[in-house]
Amino acid sequence: MALFDDNNLLRDSLSMLLEDTDDLQLTGSFAHCRDVIKNIEQTKPDVVIMDIDMPGMNGIEGVKLIRKHFPGVHILMQTVFEDVERVFAAIKAGAGGYILKNAESSALLDAIREVYKGGAPLSPAIAKKVLQHFQEDPTVIQKEDYHLSNREMEVLALLVQGNSYKMIADKLCITYATVRSHMTKIYEKLHVTSMTEAVAKAINQKLLSVLLFFPRF
Repeated sequence: MALFDDNNLLRDSLSMLLEDTDDLQLTGSFAHCRDVIKNIEQTKPDVVIMDIDMPGMNGIEGVKLIRKHFPGVHILMQTVFEDVERVFAAIKAGAGGYILKNAESSALLDAIREVYKGGAPLSPAIAKKVLQHFQEDPTVIQKEDYHLSNREMEVLALLVQGNSYKMIADKLCITYATVRSHMTKIYEKLHVTSMTEAVAKAINQKLLSVLLFFPRF
């Protein structure tokens, strides 16, 4: 994986953490993302940990470049900011997860593994603010009727909450294969090709009502 953060102490501490973690390996560490395309080409990471505020180019712009040139790379935002607008901007740019810098080391490692598997991890504080945002503005605005079934809406809601396919299967008491089948149909109906695009579209167009963020199971 590759790390982009202008905080030298944080980069060093994360490097040591990853060195002590058998299933993870840091391939590159950078203080800015002005050369992000070249950096990714050279280090070939599966996962990128990206800060938001950095000199020269912010992390959200860096995410856009990575998503454009390396669509298979998974991106986890790590930042001190909790505001919903930054969360939505990062997700819309192509980030697969969003975790706060004050998170426990174990939570960060779990988030890295989760985003690599295709999940969308969110720090609890971030998830709470997203839910509050929908509570304060519960209007469902659909610019297009995507004809999602009730089950597909449940799957999409759990996906937006940061659940992996396995977690969704467990919560809905269905098989992993069934979740994959639902996701294939969701991709087709939303006209997207990735989990990140599906989450971004669900948030951007407010496809989910507040109630779907509190499933009854």
